[in-house]
Amino acid sequence: MSLAAELLEILVCPQCKGALEYRTAPKEELACNTCRLIYAVEDDIPIMLIDEAAKF
Repeated sequence: MSLAAELLEILVCPQCKGALEYRTAPKEELACNTCRLIYAVEDDIPIMLIDEAAKF
């Protein structure tokens, strides 16, 4: 499954409030190109905690 389009339209980066890029390969994740953070998506639930985000 993937995230609903309606959800993707309203999600923003919790740190900078900027747009997120939805990635499906190699794994499902949301990336903020401004903050250079990646938020995991587990079981179709975005984990939008800044402390849990990975840097890229």
